[in-house]
Amino acid sequence: MILVTGGTGLVGSHLLYELALKGQKVRALYRNDKRLSKVKHVFSYYSDDPKTLFNRIEWVLGDITDVPKLQSAFEGITHVYHCAALISFQPNDYYKMRHVNITGTANVVNLCLQFKIEKLCYVSSIAAIGSSKTNQAVTEEQDWQSDKQVSAYALTKYGGEMEVWRGTQEGLAAVMVNPGVIIGPGYWKSGSGTLFTMIKRGLKYHPTGRTGFVDVKDVVNAMTGLMSSNISIERFILISENAEWKRVLTEMAVGLEAKIPRHRASDFKLNIARWADAIRSVLLKKQRRVTKSSMRSMASRTIYDGSKITNTLGLKYQPLSDSIASNCRFFLSDQTKT
Repeated sequence: MILVTGGTGLVGSHLLYELALKGQKVRALYRNDKRLSKVKHVFSYYSDDPKTLFNRIEWVLGDITDVPKLQSAFEGITHVYHCAALISFQPNDYYKMRHVNITGTANVVNLCLQFKIEKLCYVSSIAAIGSSKTNQAVTEEQDWQSDKQVSAYALTKYGGEMEVWRGTQEGLAAVMVNPGVIIGPGYWKSGSGTLFTMIKRGLKYHPTGRTGFVDVKDVVNAMTGLMSSNISIERFILISENAEWKRVLTEMAVGLEAKIPRHRASDFKLNIARWADAIRSVLLKKQRRVTKSSMRSMASRTIYDGSKITNTLGLKYQPLSDSIASNCRFFLSDQTKT
């Protein structure tokens, strides 16, 4: 039986759909009923009978930071997909992210060892690989470089990776994927989904940087392919294309029939926005929307090499333009239902 953590997130929900479609016996963690409705909605994108597929999953209330409940979820499990994580650019969320991304991952690894799990697949991020100090593309072989420019999220995902590698030294078979910005439907208020929402509302500015992008279905195909292989103790960068933010946001605007963000968000303008946002956050007691970490992320021009998974498993990535176009259609379809 397969256990999936983070099953109600973007990657987790698409992974569960694929596993249920293949008739696999699956157990998944969830934290509240509201999150389950998100999974059902994702299933409805791809199936005329989403309820049947959803009901094939055994849902267990709990999370990776609650060891007793997590331990009970491991009963009878042979394989684990660890997708759960806390993603945030909020300065005050560092210790929360440490608790989930590092301590939570340590809990998963420890139980994998205790229950003699056959194999673990851990979903990390290109953030845990870091940016290039040269003009060369970043590969899986790059050494971690910690400095003041590294985001709190990147630090905690790297810490989670160290827990997985520690597990492999103790006998655990494990593989790791490091996706870039994941494009996928159903979560329009988080992750890359917020880009579609902002574009539709009328985003005027585009960042000056570039980064790596990948479709969520490619991420799932890589994960399931690696888990069914004999590959272990290896990581794989998942990037279909490295692209300028201007190009990506323009294609989204075209697909959503919205205004194209034509103005360049310079460092000067971003700094003004950051300070204004800091004042807004204090006065209204709301979360920050523009931080130093998010600014650095949008201005980064690092190129990532995602060819290892292609050379190893023969996986062919979906073109970025096709991924953006299909997600625009999903977004517009959801808008007509609300």
